[in-house]
Amino acid sequence: MGQEVGSGVNATPRFDAVLDAAGLLCPEPVMLLHGAVRGLDSGEIIKVIATDPSTTRDIPSFCRFLGHELMASEVAGTRYLYFIRKR
Repeated sequence: MGQEVGSGVNATPRFDAVLDAAGLLCPEPVMLLHGAVRGLDSGEIIKVIATDPSTTRDIPSFCRFLGHELMASEVAGTRYLYFIRKR
């Protein structure tokens, strides 16, 4: 299942799963992320797509609290993208 896009500095990390939380408001994106991460194996990467600006605070906090690695985050228009590696 995964994907790898591009190479170099602006390359999109490889990922094994996608969580599309676009249009959902706090706390739904993090609640769905918690469930989605449970379904991953250790070391797998999930790409999260969100539109709620509060995810810029909530998703890094989620990763710190549970020990997952926030590999990358970026803003693409009105979407916030996160790449998280399960511990």
